[in-house]
Amino acid sequence: MMHKYSIGQLVYFEGSFQINAARGEYKIVSLVPIERDNKVVYRIKHPSEAFERTAEQHQLTLAPA
Repeated sequence: MMHKYSIGQLVYFEGSFQINAARGEYKIVSLVPIERDNKVVYRIKHPSEAFERTAEQHQLTLAPA
């Protein structure tokens, strides 16, 4: 597995129902190294939040340019 998105790209985050996440576009901040579990993970940031989140690739969709 490889990372589908690059640092700086804008994506939409679709977390589970238990996660109270801001709506809208998030920016890819960094790529998390792929480990033995083969999960492709990113660090993402929403402009209205003071912190970064981690998200798995299947939770992200590319935002229109």
